[in-house]
Amino acid sequence: MLAQAAVLDGPTAEFAVRGIEVREPGPGEVLVAVRAVGMCHTDITARHSPIPLAFPVVLGHEGAGVVEAVGSGVTAVRAGDRVVLTYDSCGDCDNCHTGQPGYCTEFFGRNMTGRGLGCSSPLRCDGEEISGRWFGQSSFATHAIVGERCLVKVGDELPFSELAPLGCGVQTGVGAVVHTLGLRFGQSLVVYGAGAVGLSAVMAAHASGAREVIAVDLHESRRELALELGATRVFDGSDPELAAQVRTVTGGCDFALDTTGVPAVMNTALATLRSRGMLGIVGSTASKLSFATGAMATKRIAFLFEGDTAPKQFIPQLIALRLAGRLPYDRLITTFDFANINDAEAASIDGSVVKPVLVM
Repeated sequence: MLAQAAVLDGPTAEFAVRGIEVREPGPGEVLVAVRAVGMCHTDITARHSPIPLAFPVVLGHEGAGVVEAVGSGVTAVRAGDRVVLTYDSCGDCDNCHTGQPGYCTEFFGRNMTGRGLGCSSPLRCDGEEISGRWFGQSSFATHAIVGERCLVKVGDELPFSELAPLGCGVQTGVGAVVHTLGLRFGQSLVVYGAGAVGLSAVMAAHASGAREVIAVDLHESRRELALELGATRVFDGSDPELAAQVRTVTGGCDFALDTTGVPAVMNTALATLRSRGMLGIVGSTASKLSFATGAMATKRIAFLFEGDTAPKQFIPQLIALRLAGRLPYDRLITTFDFANINDAEAASIDGSVVKPVLVM
């Protein structure tokens, strides 16, 4: 069938919305009409990722839409179902079997190259095959071919623009707090980077009854939003005395979460922790990362992917929290017409928008 997609021809190119061809879904696959898709930081950093990306490529990994057709063997969904798209996993390795698909042994090959593993791309442009399996979905398009494991069936309580960010950013931030860090009532958290992941973590910590929820960011507007969403204090990330100030008001935090991927910020985050405190680092691809030996001896560090969540169970829980008014992540969203994808990327990079969502 014919569709439209935002094609990226190279690391320095702009997205170009073009006509593409999408083949029919094969065994275990689903054709989804994408109604909205979030733009995640990973979609932006993919341009210069150390993991080789096969250009031209269609990115996008926070899709939401309606099932149009299913391939043989698909039982979880049928035509007409509303779905959230999330990351891919094999379903067969030990981590998948124990509810940790974000640590699937095939995670990077299935999600980060745009080509998937051992399969052809479902997309063609100008008669040539292009990469169409970014995070198992390549949802910067009006239609996507998605594996059954990448789909979460949902109800009609929320608009697609609010469903889309659940596929990665929101579940990562909330999952980091409740799963990876295991924050409990009365404990303290400092979040570095008040983007979609960081602010989702702020909301989760507030909803969990944290004693202190501190947000650190360079942008005043994001610090103000963090206060509105449950942060008890905010700090300017450019303050050279930041670590000392956080330790002064908290006595040392129980937990810190870094969403920036910047080694210097991670070291500052570690310095704000109490003894035996834990630093969570969200999917860092930093090439050089080192910590002082003394800090490593008394504190804990956890690298995390996708919030340590099992999406098929966790995304419905996030929807329930949103409907109950306990996770107002809609405050993070600014919508853009799909044709204005380059404006959405620019707004994300300059910090004027927290979570761009493209609407088809």
